[in-house]
Amino acid sequence: MASIHKEIRVLQARDVVWDAIRDVGSIHKRLVPGFVTDCRLEGDSRYLTFVNGMTIREIIVDVDDLHYRHSWSARGEPFTHHNASIQVFAVDESTSRLVWIADVMPNEIANAIAEMIEQGLTTIKATLEA
Repeated sequence: MASIHKEIRVLQARDVVWDAIRDVGSIHKRLVPGFVTDCRLEGDSRYLTFVNGMTIREIIVDVDDLHYRHSWSARGEPFTHHNASIQVFAVDESTSRLVWIADVMPNEIANAIAEMIEQGLTTIKATLEA
C-alpha cells in the first residue's frame, strides 16, 4: 500500500480554513472550485466530479471539530483501497498548516493520486487566501 503525505501552509486562520473543509457538501464552491466541478451528498456519501472528468464516490468517515480533521474513503475505480484525511493546525493567529494523508492501492496509482492531492492543496491555498 502506498502512503502519500502532503503539507501546505495557508495564510488564513485555522477556524476559517476548517469552516471551509468541514462543509463537505460544498467543496466545489468553497474549497477547490475549478478542481472539483460538482459535489453531491447522499447520506454518508459524497459524489465528486473533477475537472479532468473523473467521478468518484467518497464515504464521509468523520468530521472532527475537536481535532480539526476530516476523513473519507473513496470507493470504486481506480482504487482497490483508499482512505484519506486532512487536518488543520494553527501556525499562528493568521496562518494554518494543512496535512493531507492518503493511503491507496494499487501502488501503481500513487504518483497520479499524489499529483491530484498537490493540485487540490494548491487550489485550497489559492481559494482561501483570495
